[in-house]
Amino acid sequence: MTRSAAITDVAAASAPRWRKRALRWGITVLVVGVVGFFFARALIDNWAQIQAEHLTFDWLWVVAAIIFAIAVPLTGLLWARVVRALSPVAHVTVAEAVAVQSASWLLKYIPGQVGSVANKVIWAGRKGISRTLVVISFVYENVFLQLASIVPSMIILMLSLGAEIFGDNASLLLLPLLVLVPFGVVMYKPFFHKIVSVPARRALKQDIPADFFLGSWRAVLFTTEFIGPRAINGIGFVLICATITEVSPGEWLPFAAAYVLAGAIGILAFFVPSGLGVREAVIVLVLSQYMPAPEAIIISLLARVISTVGDGLVALIYVVVRRTIPKEYRP
Repeated sequence: MTRSAAITDVAAASAPRWRKRALRWGITVLVVGVVGFFFARALIDNWAQIQAEHLTFDWLWVVAAIIFAIAVPLTGLLWARVVRALSPVAHVTVAEAVAVQSASWLLKYIPGQVGSVANKVIWAGRKGISRTLVVISFVYENVFLQLASIVPSMIILMLSLGAEIFGDNASLLLLPLLVLVPFGVVMYKPFFHKIVSVPARRALKQDIPADFFLGSWRAVLFTTEFIGPRAINGIGFVLICATITEVSPGEWLPFAAAYVLAGAIGILAFFVPSGLGVREAVIVLVLSQYMPAPEAIIISLLARVISTVGDGLVALIYVVVRRTIPKEYRP
């Protein structure tokens, strides 16, 4: 083979790699651009309304933003525990769990959950973990989060406010109760396995091992663990409320429950980027039972701004932690 022919062969072999790299960078830039757009819009729109109220800066806002940010990596650690429970041979380090979860959390600004689950699936392929297993872990994670958000919050609010709160708002507050039925199905291993196996057998031409699913008792235990990050978010919200109005100890639980429930309903509105507008409506609905509606509206907008700042801290966590992960496993 002549030297020119050898050079041609090398160039031809390297061309696909360059195309793949260019495609990967192109997709990355597009995703970052879309996420950045929705992130900036959420921050700018709500901040403009906050400025109109001439609020004085309070350091508790910073504390609340940090608290919101901390809840994300903690959720990532719980998700990693779910992955390991589904497959003991699946090795997920603390750094990987935090980085993958942080990236998936930021992708919530893209309407739907496609970006979040795709991030974890792509990482699983690089890590050598079954993509099917990671998709199932993603389903479990979201079910556990929703159950940990909806059930305690609804109990707290009903004990605090009574059933009359459902009177004119049944369509909004009964929505999370309706999803408890399919979530209960997911908690029951035989039925969930059967539901997933049918389409998987047609698409993948193979059965999904029963070991990829959690037993009902273990699923319940995981649900209780996922209450932790939700409670942390509730604490951050109560701190925000305390900067606007006086909050008595008897209002701590219902205020925290209002925020957690609002977040759950916002996630159910999967067609809306990060539940924009949906969460605020639920917060105002509940808080207006305790204070004038204008104050409740201000708190809901302020919480949106501070939670968005918290997401910025999550992005910082992602950038820092990602650098500690080997390149071939980075999300």
